[in-house]
Amino acid sequence: MTVRSQLADGGIITEGCEAVPAQAKTGIEKGWLKNIAHLVSGSSVNAILMLVSTTIAARTLGPATYGALALILTVGRLSERLLRFESWQPLIRFAASADVSDDPKRMSELYLYGLLLDVGTAIGAGLLTIIVGFALMNAIGLKPEHMPLIAIYALAIATNIRGVPTAALRFDGKFRTLAYVQLLSSIIRLGLAVVALYLGFSLLEFVIIWTACQMFDSLLFLWLGMRTIRKQGIPSPLRANFRHLKHRFPGFMGFAWSTNVSSTLRTLTQEADTLLVSAFAGTAWAGLYHIAKRIAKVAQQVGAMMQAVVYPDMARMWANSDFASFRSTIVRLQGILGLIGLGLLAIFWLLGDWIMRVAFGPEFANAYPLLLAQLVAVLLIMHAAPSRSALLAMNRPGFVLQVAIASTILFFATAWITMPQFGALGANFAHIAFAALTAVAMDIAMWRQIRSTSSSHEI
Repeated sequence: MTVRSQLADGGIITEGCEAVPAQAKTGIEKGWLKNIAHLVSGSSVNAILMLVSTTIAARTLGPATYGALALILTVGRLSERLLRFESWQPLIRFAASADVSDDPKRMSELYLYGLLLDVGTAIGAGLLTIIVGFALMNAIGLKPEHMPLIAIYALAIATNIRGVPTAALRFDGKFRTLAYVQLLSSIIRLGLAVVALYLGFSLLEFVIIWTACQMFDSLLFLWLGMRTIRKQGIPSPLRANFRHLKHRFPGFMGFAWSTNVSSTLRTLTQEADTLLVSAFAGTAWAGLYHIAKRIAKVAQQVGAMMQAVVYPDMARMWANSDFASFRSTIVRLQGILGLIGLGLLAIFWLLGDWIMRVAFGPEFANAYPLLLAQLVAVLLIMHAAPSRSALLAMNRPGFVLQVAIASTILFFATAWITMPQFGALGANFAHIAFAALTAVAMDIAMWRQIRSTSSSHEI
């Protein structure tokens, strides 16, 4: 079976701005439920395991030292996401073309193109981690003795090769693998964290644990991806001809650059904020803020997973002028996500302070208001997830990027105004401003586009 037919069996083939349906509506919705269930359950369980590991690290190290661990991890993730090109997106886009997907040799070369991009950016991100850590050390409250720890964690960043394996597994419909493969390293990390708690390990040992587990996860993921490529009957990308790849796949890097810009904008708000908190309020508050974000991330991933699964079929509905199904899908998704977000906000409003004291200890109780504010921002982002997918399905990525730029500017303006007075809570206010502008702008643009386009088709 070719990659093209596998994409069709998965529900959609995208060519330009057109989409070809491959299933009846009920079949598609059943596929949504199955894939969403796998992705949401896998990501949620993984986030919970990570949260438990984080809890153990926080209780073992204390607020200030845990804050240093949070900053080391944040410097690495910031560097990685500044350079990451999300190569799986152009890989999937180019593989949808019949002249590529039906030719194993060309598919092997396409994978090689993505692999070279992945490896180059991963190594570059590892080096950037050390550079950024050294450059920002004094500003964010790290000390010279933390630099070797940053260099250790840079090894995990340098081996994090995700694009090609992600594309290969999605081509093959391995949503279950995508959902659950990460659990193994999280379970190992949790087990090692328990040992660290029992033995009273220091910051060095925790950095080594986090680094080793992330490297294991990345290498396992890469191995699964390469095995899937082999099972698809595609020659090994490592033996493909690497010459003139840019000319054989024109537009690949342009597509990759566009995804890199969007990823960079998200990174500036989702990762750099912890560094800002440390710069304004100190490493202890950075640790509290990082914990609040970790808890809220469990809810945010639900919206991200739903968007990943539903987007292809929303593109099909729009391309086929099925506006009624398009509208009902958006309303249902926003309703479900809204209920989930409000439910979590209510639970933590009532029990959050008790949970923080019991799980992390009395010294982490100040994270409670940070968590509530972060959940408000997450609720707004979850609401915006379906409208973002809708606008992309409408072929309006330019508007989505404009909203991201405007929201990022508002985020830093709000942070700059509020953090001197409110400290870490000011960063949460900045997230709320970012999310509110994103949700309102995308909703207005989406519903206007639906009304105008559906009206023109009725005439």
